[in-house]
Amino acid sequence: MKVIDILKSSKQPFASFELVPPLKGSDVSRLYDSIEPLMEFEPPFINVTCHRDEIEYVPNSNGTYTKMTLAKRPSTIAIVAAIMRRYPQLQIVPHVICGGASKSKVESELLDLHFLGIQNVVALRGDAIPGQRFFIPEADGFFHTNELVKMIGDLNHGNYLDPTVKNGLSTDFCVGVAAYPEKHYEAANLDTDIAYLKQKVEAGADYIVTQMFFDNNCYYEFVERCRKAGITVPIIPGLKPMSTQRQIDLLPRSFHIDIPQELVDWMKQTKTADEAYQVGIEWAIRQSRDLLAHGVPAIHYYTMAKTDNVCEIVRAVF
Repeated sequence: MKVIDILKSSKQPFASFELVPPLKGSDVSRLYDSIEPLMEFEPPFINVTCHRDEIEYVPNSNGTYTKMTLAKRPSTIAIVAAIMRRYPQLQIVPHVICGGASKSKVESELLDLHFLGIQNVVALRGDAIPGQRFFIPEADGFFHTNELVKMIGDLNHGNYLDPTVKNGLSTDFCVGVAAYPEKHYEAANLDTDIAYLKQKVEAGADYIVTQMFFDNNCYYEFVERCRKAGITVPIIPGLKPMSTQRQIDLLPRSFHIDIPQELVDWMKQTKTADEAYQVGIEWAIRQSRDLLAHGVPAIHYYTMAKTDNVCEIVRAVF
């Protein structure tokens, strides 16, 4: 079932989740261990992140270095196939990214997902690799997400990039895209960022999931500005519970978000790691209840493969 159809048909708001796959070389049981606790809530779908290959320079015995391209996690296709084998009833939403891939490689991945019966994807540009200040696409890759969304739409109409495909079947993907209530760090301002978001919707995106935020007013104001800009598709709020004092400094640097002073003060008052962990849970419960009171269709929780705190939040809220 497509995510957009789930959103339209659901009579009650629901929780969905996002997982980070285990590192390459891990046993598949680690993947299942991160999913199993979430099945208590009968999630209508679970997102699975995608990570581009990384560049590393490995030292040689003669003092020189060899440049190596390394995949740090199993492929999206392997992850999806493993989840489908264990949880055939679960709708899986893999992330598909522009970074590190040519257009033809992305098309092949999408066709492999279609071959597996996947109907939902989240289209993302992806981040710059370490050492790059800004995102640089592959020589024959996509620079912007709206280009990727358009290609998915073309595949949905049976139009392939690969000229050797004759009478290829049309795919049937529902497409989600990301949004940033506090704006993407590369955008000049929030209005400009919303204009880019509108391009993704006009290219064929069916719904939007936001980056994490800790002040619900940022989300409400963002949705209002999107609606005024003519964006009408569902906008699902994304939440990540804070779990350590250190994240007060780390999260703003990594994700370019603001932490409300009330949460900063509350976190700094904690004396132990367990106390800080519980504060993060309580704050996310407050956020979740307020969002539901404002009529959001769903709440998307970023688990980062650690589900104890998210499970406690969802039990308290839904």
